[in-house]
Amino acid sequence: MEDLMPYANSILNPYLEEWREGGGQVVGYCCVATPREILDAAGILPYRIRALGNPDKELADAYLARFNCSFCRACLQLGLDGTYDFLDGLVETNGCDHLRGMFENWQYVKKMDFFHYLKVPHIITEESLEFFAEELELYREAISKYFEKDISDDSLREAMNRNNRVRAKMKELFSMRERERPALTGAETMSVLMLESSVPPSVFEDFLDDLIEERDSKEITGYRSRLLMAGSATDEMVLMKEIEDVGGLIVTDALCYGTRAFWDLPELEGDPIHAMADAYLKHLLCPRMFDDYQARLDFTMDAARRAKVDGAVLVYNKFCDLHGVENVRLRMDMEKEGIPVLVLEKEYGAGADIGRIRTRVQAFLERIGG
Repeated sequence: MEDLMPYANSILNPYLEEWREGGGQVVGYCCVATPREILDAAGILPYRIRALGNPDKELADAYLARFNCSFCRACLQLGLDGTYDFLDGLVETNGCDHLRGMFENWQYVKKMDFFHYLKVPHIITEESLEFFAEELELYREAISKYFEKDISDDSLREAMNRNNRVRAKMKELFSMRERERPALTGAETMSVLMLESSVPPSVFEDFLDDLIEERDSKEITGYRSRLLMAGSATDEMVLMKEIEDVGGLIVTDALCYGTRAFWDLPELEGDPIHAMADAYLKHLLCPRMFDDYQARLDFTMDAARRAKVDGAVLVYNKFCDLHGVENVRLRMDMEKEGIPVLVLEKEYGAGADIGRIRTRVQAFLERIGG
């Protein structure tokens, strides 16, 4: 784990550089609604955009107003300042208005040759599933045409099986922190997820096998309370580490840069495009899905019960409309079930605000008796 952490904390890593030097192509995406399998089937590395707590937003603020989500502005900053110039293209989704603003301003300034807009429905019906399947077919055609790759149904099934195998191993590893004596921390699990979307799949699968074997006999001690973390998009391992440094061990989560990205395994029956449409849309546990709150609550409560948490920390980036509203309802419902909740509004890149965050977490731990 110690050897992998520096790779996870970097935008580029030696494995990604070797992939690029060998002629491999890389396409960036951000939202978990983007089926990675289509890129994988084309032999392209799907790279999940992250900012890793980057506090700089000066360039981005010239294009996105400061009442936009600071995570999206931090990612846009890295896109505009050249950090992400190694990407061969971008796939945008309508995850939220802030995310769309990030992608569209990035493309406006940098003019990437490959830029595809994948439209994702906000409700789950037979009609929306059929619409999404058509969008995935257009997505496959766009990649196939621009990169001159043949993406057959068989190659899609192979990519789906490979990704499901990785998801199953990720689930096994992440479940180790839910034990009575956790085998890894929340910051460590997030670092694994960051690594997963920035190295070739075959490399990452070998890493997972080694990590599962290495961590199986480990025990984390010295913490005061077991916590669940949920809320808006954050890849801030520093934030998790700060919470854990004051004694709140994050033993499970419901984050899109966390278990929501892989926990439910998609079915592989039938036509691969329709199977992906069904799997991704029905398991998209994000408040952008207007009428699916009960599924999100059930997912979060199941995680809390499995991990036997003492409390929950619901984070959201300032100006995040979706999670700002969602966290109010989620807090009330979780507290009805006897789970104490801390709602934590923050700016992304929380280094300057870490003193306030530590104080609030410490007070919360005192309140719940940790």
